[in-house]
Amino acid sequence: MVPCPQCGEQAEYSSENPYRPFCSKRCRLIDLGQWASESYRIPDTGPKPENDE
Repeated sequence: MVPCPQCGEQAEYSSENPYRPFCSKRCRLIDLGQWASESYRIPDTGPKPENDE
């Protein structure tokens, strides 16, 4: 059992759980919506582009 990344409820982490690592379809869809709305971001750590001006 692992905590659901969305709500913290205990969820079975096995191939028998179609929503793993989430506890339910609802939590999985909430997480997907957060990715789609860009609530989760990976910061850009690369060099800043130079201005051509």
